[in-house]
Amino acid sequence: MDLVGLECSHRTSERWLPFPIGTRVFIGVGSSNESVISLEVLIIHRLEVSVAMKASVLVVLFFTFVFYGALSVASKEWGLAKLPPRGWNSYDSFSWAINEQEFLDNAEIVSQRLLPYGYEYAVVDFLWFRKNVDGAYVDSYGYDSIDEWGRPFPDPERWPSSRGGQGFKEVARKVHKMGLKFGIHVMRGISTEAVNASTPILNVYTKGAYEESGRQWYAADIGMKYKTCAWMSHGFMSVNTDLGAGRAFLRSLYQQYAEWGVDFVKLDCVFGDDLDTQEIITVSKLLKELERPVVLSISPGSSVTPSMAEGISNYVNMYRITGDDWDKWTDVVSHFDISRDFAAAKKTGAAGLQGRSWPDLDMLPLGWLADPNAKHGPYRKCNLSLDEQKTQMTLWSMAKSPLMFGGDLRHIDEMTFGLITNPTLLEINSYSTKNMEFPYVFSKEDLRCTSCASTQRFLSQVMGTPDDKVLGLTSCSNEKAKGWFIARDYRKLDQICCKYDMKNSDSLSYCFYKRKPLLTLGEEIMYEQDHQENFHLLASESVEACLDASVDRKRTASERDSTFLSSCKRHASQICRCGA
Repeated sequence: MDLVGLECSHRTSERWLPFPIGTRVFIGVGSSNESVISLEVLIIHRLEVSVAMKASVLVVLFFTFVFYGALSVASKEWGLAKLPPRGWNSYDSFSWAINEQEFLDNAEIVSQRLLPYGYEYAVVDFLWFRKNVDGAYVDSYGYDSIDEWGRPFPDPERWPSSRGGQGFKEVARKVHKMGLKFGIHVMRGISTEAVNASTPILNVYTKGAYEESGRQWYAADIGMKYKTCAWMSHGFMSVNTDLGAGRAFLRSLYQQYAEWGVDFVKLDCVFGDDLDTQEIITVSKLLKELERPVVLSISPGSSVTPSMAEGISNYVNMYRITGDDWDKWTDVVSHFDISRDFAAAKKTGAAGLQGRSWPDLDMLPLGWLADPNAKHGPYRKCNLSLDEQKTQMTLWSMAKSPLMFGGDLRHIDEMTFGLITNPTLLEINSYSTKNMEFPYVFSKEDLRCTSCASTQRFLSQVMGTPDDKVLGLTSCSNEKAKGWFIARDYRKLDQICCKYDMKNSDSLSYCFYKRKPLLTLGEEIMYEQDHQENFHLLASESVEACLDASVDRKRTASERDSTFLSSCKRHASQICRCGA
């Protein structure tokens, strides 16, 4: 396959590649008898954030991917969440105020338009048990529907099919009939209303009240009032899982969800700043007892680190690693470093609850949205620019985050639909491996220089301060092209380095690793004499990415960069030679 630039059609899918302006994508395909596709992506994106900030943001990403296309084989080897889960969640477009018809309307569109692209979950987000009346809000008290055993129950005004003790059974049945899987958001522990009402606890084995040590146990016995949910302190608190009664309550809770037909549970207020390790582990073990497989997702993700996830990830299938993500560029930017850290910690696709686990960057707030804590459905468009939306979807895909679309699908536009169903990104999200941030060697500003066209390719300039360095091609006679020297190290490859401050002998700006081009036997014989002084320059000893200093390649007006890295090959644009 030829090199494919941003403005060109992707030759396998005939769809535009959804990367921001200034992006370069290089795709190399193996021989016809290979099922492995290698993709190297370098994203250099310069975005104007806002007029008020009077600044621009430079985003530099470089990931290397290898795709494996044997889905049918992989399905037999993996269990739950064999790939990063995809679906639709009601929160971004309805907050907590969604009703049954609105949910089913969106689920129908998921089934008709998104299911072919792997979006298989339809998830009701939080407070489906709260009455949507005057006085009710996220942390209000006294407006929740609970059953005789202290368990949350769908608000019958918003979810009319729940009447008569049906819960979500009818909704789940309709969702399953659409070919989808049904999910719900649940809170930590037990309802404050249940504790204050001291409701009895159900023993799922006897179908009666739970008894132990010669006495009957109640919600007031197991609720831990000193461990309430930080952001819903009037609503829920932890359960004492050291008590048999505490475990019995949680067992009755999750067995009821399974009886309703729930396939996916998003357990909130148990991770990050609200970490409750005991409840996570207890719930995970209880889910294993069920005859029905249920995917377990936990949140929130504020202050999460790889070390925190180390003892948790194998008990869950998804876990949030950031705070709530909304349609603000500052929110998107905050996901870059944490994505890098979890990729470096090798947590992506690690062992999880009866399958795999995935660090979760939160939902995609694209399309038609509401605001946090809204009490009615969507009423505004996404605030991110098109480039910012493309950047977000690209990062989520590269990081292999679960993809949960949050916009109201009844009003989805073709641009948004094309972005979340882009086949290139979805393939990256599903099948890429060993994803990580590339150890980049340069930053970038807008350079307008004339490049040296001689065979002495590696005459470059370094401009700027030590904290804002730029590497670019320049005229061979330019004074700024001086300062390069060879640093010999007999234990490893020689390096070619540049001093950005000629007056300071200790100040090095850039170093590349020098290596002879890799040639076949025939090429060695043919080119040995002509190319014996030529070499490649590598970004590092271990990564096959070479400096590509082409001055001949046609570029669009949006491509402002002067040098870049690409896969190493014997090509004039990558053959370097030290000039006098």
